[in-house]
Amino acid sequence: MFEQTFKNIDDILHKDAGCGSELDYVEQTSWVLFLKYLDDLERDKATAAELSGKTYNPIIAPEFQWTVWATPKLATGVIDHNALTGDDLADFVNIQLFPYLKKFKTSADSADTIEYKIGEIFSELKNRIQSGYNLREVINRIDELRFRTHAEKHEMSHLYEDKIKNMGNAGRNGGEYYTPRPLIKTIVKVVAPELGNKIYDGAVGSAGFLCEAFEYLKHSKTLTTTDVVTLQKKTFYGKEKKSLAYIIGTMNMILHGVEAPNIVHTNTLAENLADIQEKDRYDVVLANPPFGGKERAEVQQNFPIKTGETASLFLQHFIKILKAGGKAGVVIKNTFLSNTDNASVSLRKLLLENCNLHTVLDLPGGTFTGAGVKTVVLFFEKGSATQNVWFYQLNLDRNLGKTNALNEKDLAEFIELQKTKAESENSWSIAVKDIDQTTFDLSAKNPNKKEEAALRQPQDILAAMAELDKQSAEILATIKTLV
Repeated sequence: MFEQTFKNIDDILHKDAGCGSELDYVEQTSWVLFLKYLDDLERDKATAAELSGKTYNPIIAPEFQWTVWATPKLATGVIDHNALTGDDLADFVNIQLFPYLKKFKTSADSADTIEYKIGEIFSELKNRIQSGYNLREVINRIDELRFRTHAEKHEMSHLYEDKIKNMGNAGRNGGEYYTPRPLIKTIVKVVAPELGNKIYDGAVGSAGFLCEAFEYLKHSKTLTTTDVVTLQKKTFYGKEKKSLAYIIGTMNMILHGVEAPNIVHTNTLAENLADIQEKDRYDVVLANPPFGGKERAEVQQNFPIKTGETASLFLQHFIKILKAGGKAGVVIKNTFLSNTDNASVSLRKLLLENCNLHTVLDLPGGTFTGAGVKTVVLFFEKGSATQNVWFYQLNLDRNLGKTNALNEKDLAEFIELQKTKAESENSWSIAVKDIDQTTFDLSAKNPNKKEEAALRQPQDILAAMAELDKQSAEILATIKTLV
């Protein structure tokens, strides 16, 4: 039902003059979905309070509650035909509802509350659905959805992930918004965060890394009440520059069960590395920073190694913001391993001298749908210099693409071999002392891969055929003499 509802909403928004792309569809679906989710959450909290003999004070004032302005219902459970629609609905949303919700940002007790998140989300958003009649249809469709049970929330979070993926596949923003979930799960398993760690993604996008880390930790042990609070409020942190990605990331985490995600709408790279103190550092970094972007000169001034390449600036940021002993899994273009410009050489030297780069996962082209860039994943721990690097080259017997995406089975061998850094046809190790100490080039060729048999020259094939013909003639002659 959820999937069909999303399709119906896209059809409605496609007709609206204010929504021109998949990006708009996701953004506008998100805010309406969020208010419906909030209504179900409030009802759950009210029920829990009643069962324990307590009084529940609603977050949202009565006149702005979903069941009052969006879906007032008759005794039969059908939406009242007098419910706001057309210009009346659009005016209420734009002139009253959004300004009311924005105020939560200043009135909330602290930034780690759902009240603050409500204010922050609606400070970033505007209603782009121009027709109040289309908005009425969208509201009616979303009211059909339920977020009451764990199974319903789980299904909704997966469908929302699919919607983000499809938004990326629609073009323009594939790698920017969506990292394949099998790859994220694999990175999380290898990094293996622990309960109590502070986990950070400075290029949060759709928050896939934080969501998967939450799922990983949630199932790592039987959680106590204290553990639940730790996971909700003191574990996951992110920063995101773009408004839409910020909204989607926040919404994605909320749908996965983190009520008040610690995601900040800011340009991570605008922070001067020299200003990062011990209190600002994290135990774990999980990220796929944007690659191919170029940063302005004033942003580059925040970094000791000056470069316009966005991913290289992010890598400096991640190394600096990790605590001593902290662990990281970071996706980056594979050219990072071999680029000869001064910034790339300096950055490789910095990484190898300040961190233990213990594992490099070399991914095939097509891993990121719509992005023809080859990538690697760097796994490192901060605090001691690298002695040996273990490489794994993911060689698949098929080409990856939209209809043939990366899956968890593809990465199973990597996860198993990585535990012991074993050598295989796809894996090998290099000692840092053996690489060029002026370029720190890490683009080692797989010494264990079996070479494809070379194609024979035409004259060799003809000679072999002639030899076979000769042998056949001799066999036939022998048979005739026997007869």
